[in-house]
Amino acid sequence: MSRTVYFTATTLDGFLADPDDGMDWLLTQDHDPQGALSPEAFMREVGALVMGRTTYDWVRAHMASSGEPWYYAVPTWVMTHRDADPVQGADIRFASGDIAEVHARMTEAAGGRDLWVVGGGQLAVDLARAGLLDEIRVSIAPVTLGAGRPLLPAPIDLRLTRVDRNRAFVCAWYDVAGPRA
Repeated sequence: MSRTVYFTATTLDGFLADPDDGMDWLLTQDHDPQGALSPEAFMREVGALVMGRTTYDWVRAHMASSGEPWYYAVPTWVMTHRDADPVQGADIRFASGDIAEVHARMTEAAGGRDLWVVGGGQLAVDLARAGLLDEIRVSIAPVTLGAGRPLLPAPIDLRLTRVDRNRAFVCAWYDVAGPRA
């Protein structure tokens, strides 16, 4: 059965990116690629993914600057209200509107594998409010930004299920209880 998982990293003060959508803080942290919350291991469980437009634009810019190809071999939904250029040869589907309808299409495409909420935080909140977000797996970096894009920009109740360490990161797994009343 598919689970919808927000798999991400955050600063200690709860930001995904700085005020300019930069993520240099993440790319300089010491981690073991095979350790706790390994993206490679997680991707083996994933059948489809979804991201917001800001995340999509960041991934595209990072690919362009590094010369890397599109990272994801599974169907990818990008939630956006603006026109966007697709990546040549990638299965990218632009969507807007009812998140439950998009989630249903993602679940079907995933074929029983998990759905990855890549980011951002508002997308995760929207899924939680619709009762569609099952779990949050987050790597917490030893850095603070003071401002930026929040991990979760609205109240959600969580239940901690596991804690581990990956070198510089504290790794935490949470089940989503739902939005706070």
